[in-house]
Amino acid sequence: QVQLVESGGGLVQAGGSLRLSCAASGNIFGINAMGWYRQAPGKQRELVASITITGTTNYADSVKGRFTISRDNAKNTVYLQMNSLLPSDTAIYYCNLNLKTPISGRPYDRWGQGTQVTVSS
Repeated sequence: QVQLVESGGGLVQAGGSLRLSCAASGNIFGINAMGWYRQAPGKQRELVASITITGTTNYADSVKGRFTISRDNAKNTVYLQMNSLLPSDTAIYYCNLNLKTPISGRPYDRWGQGTQVTVSS
């Protein structure tokens, strides 16, 4: 089974920076894409940023220009560099991997445990 371990969350002041990491281990046959989602209290989970295994990126409009997603394919790790943080960025951030099954290659998702990011004003 694939395991995802997130780290890097915490409490920061507005305008500060934080870097999230998500490392995958286990029976990894192949990865299609990696991404970060977040969920604030009373709101739906939303996509923050994603990156394909070939490097194509996608960002939510609310974080474009402030956040950067990157990955290390050799380490099966995805990062989210968050700069110029705002109180509205406060949420639980979840790592997501879209994986391939080893036999058929069909896609499936795995989620990290979530890490709390709190931005004070």
